[in-house]
Amino acid sequence: MTTTTTSTATAGTGAAERRRLVEDFAYRMRHHALNMGEVQGQGYVGQALGSADMFAAVYADQLVYRPEDPDWDGRDRFLLSTGHYAIGHYAALAQAGIVPIEELETYGSDDSRLPMSGMSTYTPGMEISGGSLGHGLPIAIGTALGLRHQGSPSRVINFMSDGELDEGSTWEAAMGAHHHGLGNLTVLVDINALQADGKTDTVMRTEPVADKWAASGWHVQRVDGNDVGQLLAAFDAVAQDAGPDARPSVILCDTRVGCGVPLLEEREKAHFMRIEEHEWKTCREQLTAGHEGATK
Repeated sequence: MTTTTTSTATAGTGAAERRRLVEDFAYRMRHHALNMGEVQGQGYVGQALGSADMFAAVYADQLVYRPEDPDWDGRDRFLLSTGHYAIGHYAALAQAGIVPIEELETYGSDDSRLPMSGMSTYTPGMEISGGSLGHGLPIAIGTALGLRHQGSPSRVINFMSDGELDEGSTWEAAMGAHHHGLGNLTVLVDINALQADGKTDTVMRTEPVADKWAASGWHVQRVDGNDVGQLLAAFDAVAQDAGPDARPSVILCDTRVGCGVPLLEEREKAHFMRIEEHEWKTCREQLTAGHEGATK
């Protein structure tokens, strides 16, 4: 029997139950990310933890897909522009049933289907090979145009980082999406205020970023990206804005690197983390304690 997870997967549940389902998905994702990080002892663990609520809102509540058939034509497309966030995406793919959870143990290893930077040729459910920042949104526009040309109701969700807002190609693409009236395109921007060379506002100041997207003709919302309730409300507002003359939508998500694990939230060098062997147990204990405390 073929199963399809749809954007109405949580339909019929109350708001509190819907939120709980997504929060539980994100909690399990964070554990997966820690397990993968421990395989290498380092990596982009902070981004995976910080963006987990965003991925969970997509995979547990929004995306239309078939876990057993990642290439199903009727699926929504989720494009990971930030290839180094692959560890977070793998956690979502595993929790969604697209990648076996036990395969996460191979993360970053030779001959693994889960390389440290996302590659579509290796990983089921990985739509594009990311990493060269600024390419994701142009590809998303081509994908959205192609789906519309085919008469498909499928949507495109493009995940990108605030560091990508430094790239001129991002803003050319943003104008193009509005020009073509791509109401089937939603962009999620992880605004964690950090990139490889330092704090985002010192590398390239992009604020007022919401005004810039609005000036490009987009439906713009800005939320706490670590608050599932705000994320779900934002997606609901995107749906309400849909229609034949809909605009492309962007949800700007302010997040905390390492969210859910206080030990890692406090790290000064957090873009690519080195985590000592004795610290992994503490990370898991803090994650569990925080989740259990929030659900009481």
